[in-house]
Amino acid sequence: MSEGGREAIRADDDVVPAADRLEERVRDLERLLGRKTMENEILKEALDLARAKKAILLLSSALPDGSR
Repeated sequence: MSEGGREAIRADDDVVPAADRLEERVRDLERLLGRKTMENEILKEALDLARAKKAILLLSSALPDGSR
């Protein structure tokens, strides 16, 4: 066992290396980023559909002679 490990045990410190906690935090942040990216893509698609529907509704509500 390394001297640092022995010292941590003697001092009753957390023995889990900081690197493990950091890796877990990175995984959590990557999952969160993935969810937010998916939400963003869904909202973009919804906005595109809404814009297309609005354009169709505007065109179909125009009077036959082109006036409104």
